[in-house]
Amino acid sequence: MKYLRPISLSVLLSILLLLVVPVSFAKNAIDSVRIWPSPGSTRIVFDLEDTPQYSYFTLSNPDRLVIDLADTKKNFDFAKLANKSPLVKKLRYSSAKDKNGIRVVIELNKKLDSNLFALPPTEPYRNRLVIDLDDKNAPASAPTVVKHNNTQQSRDIVIVIDAGHGGEDPGSIGRGGTFEKNITLNVAQRLAKLIDAEPGMKAVMTRSGDYYISPNKRPDIARKHKADLLISIHADAFTTPQPRGASVWVLSMRRANTELGRWMEKSERHSELLGGAAEVIQDTASERYLTQALLDMSMDHSLTTSYDLSRKVIGKLRGITRMHKKIPQAASLAVLTSPDIPSILVETGFISNPSEEKNLNWSKFRQQLATSIFSAVKTHFSESPPDDSLWAKQKRHTRTHKVRSGESLSLLAQRYNVNVGAIKAANNLRSDVVRIGQVLTIPRT
Repeated sequence: MKYLRPISLSVLLSILLLLVVPVSFAKNAIDSVRIWPSPGSTRIVFDLEDTPQYSYFTLSNPDRLVIDLADTKKNFDFAKLANKSPLVKKLRYSSAKDKNGIRVVIELNKKLDSNLFALPPTEPYRNRLVIDLDDKNAPASAPTVVKHNNTQQSRDIVIVIDAGHGGEDPGSIGRGGTFEKNITLNVAQRLAKLIDAEPGMKAVMTRSGDYYISPNKRPDIARKHKADLLISIHADAFTTPQPRGASVWVLSMRRANTELGRWMEKSERHSELLGGAAEVIQDTASERYLTQALLDMSMDHSLTTSYDLSRKVIGKLRGITRMHKKIPQAASLAVLTSPDIPSILVETGFISNPSEEKNLNWSKFRQQLATSIFSAVKTHFSESPPDDSLWAKQKRHTRTHKVRSGESLSLLAQRYNVNVGAIKAANNLRSDVVRIGQVLTIPRT
């Protein structure tokens, strides 16, 4: 008969502790935290090892957002977190609801609207908890008006340029690691610079840095600035490297009709589209048809203008790159849904194609993209400037003449009752020589 060896006191105590004190280990942990400030809002992103289980509430005096993360380790040091947001004071821990979770307090500089949601892993990110903080009272700047020596005022043509993606949303990622959000911002900045250098034009960026704006909010930015045009810049991608080429997109008629219906139901927003007309149209069943007619006309003008401009952009882009689609494409895209603002989306190329990714990272090619788009925009507004714009005023005071055999500057000056110097200045001529077939701008006195 064998005898069992006596159990030591230390082993016995360990067994008793395991039976008496339950051992638990939190399975989730915070890998990193990023703060993305933007004008009027801030996005905070928690990168986690697993899907977050969370709840939250707000407190006042002082303003705070409190987040409880269940089954999560207290492993991240918020003191080392970089924070440049004017809306967020700091992040810190507080007493958790239970020992397996953590409580995070976001101290705010003012009362803000908050929206929290989880995102699954997508390259280059892991599981995420996203916190969007919005300041509804943030001021919105107004478009510039160009003032002249006389009593009349002629405004700038306002073009809103939307750099796709940004911040937490990198967009498509090239095989070489290029982020779409960086390409779009650089091309947009170059385009804005060209527009601002043109007298009578003004550029407004939906984002001027690396931060995220919801696609649904981008048309609202254009409306706040009373834009004449919205241009959204993107880079395409596919699951294989073969597809290549640029394309231009407009809103589909089906989505346009859906958006029109949504706007019809928002009677409080009719004035945003109809201006003074909304003040005289009463919200009654007998007059709602008039509102629908005006909204329908606005959407029709927007779609027609968008399609015409997109054809001009394609024509210019064809001179510098291959086109994936040779005619404008229609799609249901949130950024194009303004019924009152002509809007186009330009896919500058396939970032998933190694050759085009290389081109998109080339400064000269980005400048060519911006110049081509600007050239198309300039041509469009030269032909059809807004009635109250400086360009419309200048167009009313100019006319053109095609030079025929035997005509000279002095003869044309006499015929149109202007001086030779004015014709030369309007056409940037350095001599009195003109050629047959040359189209001259004849200024009005």
